[in-house]
Amino acid sequence: MDIKSPAPSNIIRALPWLIFLLTVVVYLPALPASFQFDDWNVIFGDSRVSSFAAWRQSMPGMRALLKLSYALNNELGGGVAAFRAVNIIIHALNAALLFFLSRRLARRMGGISDGAAAIVGAVTALVFALHPAQTESVTYISGRSNSFTTLWILLALLAWLRGREKSRGWLWTLLAAFAFAAALACKEPAAVLPFAMLLCLAAEPARPSFRDFIPPMAFAALAVLLFVAAWPYLPYGYLLRTSLETRGPIENLAAQSQGIVWLIGQIFDWARLNADPMLQPVTQWTTGVILKTTALAVVVVAGLLALRRHPVPAFAILWFFIWLAPTNSLIARLDAANDRQLYLALAGPAWLLGYGIARLGRYAIPATLALSIALVFGTAQRNRVYATEASFWNDVVTKSPHNARAWNNLGMAEAFDCRTDNAIRAFEESIRLAPDYFLPQINLELLKIGELPGQPARCRNGVEPQSPRH
Repeated sequence: MDIKSPAPSNIIRALPWLIFLLTVVVYLPALPASFQFDDWNVIFGDSRVSSFAAWRQSMPGMRALLKLSYALNNELGGGVAAFRAVNIIIHALNAALLFFLSRRLARRMGGISDGAAAIVGAVTALVFALHPAQTESVTYISGRSNSFTTLWILLALLAWLRGREKSRGWLWTLLAAFAFAAALACKEPAAVLPFAMLLCLAAEPARPSFRDFIPPMAFAALAVLLFVAAWPYLPYGYLLRTSLETRGPIENLAAQSQGIVWLIGQIFDWARLNADPMLQPVTQWTTGVILKTTALAVVVVAGLLALRRHPVPAFAILWFFIWLAPTNSLIARLDAANDRQLYLALAGPAWLLGYGIARLGRYAIPATLALSIALVFGTAQRNRVYATEASFWNDVVTKSPHNARAWNNLGMAEAFDCRTDNAIRAFEESIRLAPDYFLPQINLELLKIGELPGQPARCRNGVEPQSPRH
């Protein structure tokens, strides 16, 4: 593939910083939005992140670096806006780093000018930064586990690639190993990074030497070593047993094929983005499930077979599935799929789109601008959902009316905003959907007698609030 596209060098140098600034500006209106969903347990309800001293006393523990970031946020103060500001900065940094990574990979694959490679990098970074699905890893504060992990993953990949081009490559490889360890200390799915490294090697036109395979193999060994060392101290065994009790590996394969197909749909249909879809797990191998699973397997195999002859689409496909693998695999999760699982995987389809736009020649820049405007509008619309807990859960129950958990949470949000009648209706709907779900039953009874925990006293006295709670 030989792509030439005009792009002045001064604009190319400015692109990552422009993308960083645009990302920050687009997300700034979401700063005062409410804490949501797991934020109350992960940040407020977990005493281990209440301060730096509390975090230090709780170690060793899972996701130590991620929890340290929460502890420092609490230590420094600033409330919800400070937490979300950190999320936004991390996400904007990720977008800039992804520009550098995708541009570098495009140039290493060959057949493309510097200007066209910059367009590939810009489109990849812009789609990654501004796709509305990313709000679940940015505006939703607990989504920091994805964005913070990705920051270290991208740094590791860039350092590793840099080391392959420089004389003192061992130093860059050590820096990459440090970043990889930091990523694992944020979230365990970072362990698939060695597979992403192998994918980068396989997509290059020159066949890699044995020496090129040493860092990915060493990184894989490092991940295994760290997990083995941490196993006696961290609850990995309990989590694995719980997963196997939820669904067996074969049953979960059926459930996850449904989840992956759903996630692919989320890339294109922004109107159905949903923070808590609670997909009904499909565990029976019906004809439809077999067809979906077979189709996904065919796509993956086609990507593997096409790596040498058609590296660009093959790379995009395999990157997408590599980063979905830890959360959509044989190991069961309670929820079959969530929008935030697309966070780093989305860079694969974005990369392919970048190549398509780069082929437009002089129309590439106008096409990139038009795409950016659409993405900005979509993200701005999606961020409005996070404004209050009531708006958040109203959006969920509208799209997933079967979700009893969401109806219960909507009832709590309405009760805290003194809309008692709405809260009663939400709790009753939750009870109707799941008669064995005890939380809405308890909450409804406590609401009726004026003892619902956390509900403002003015609500119990029948006084309407002056402004919605944020």
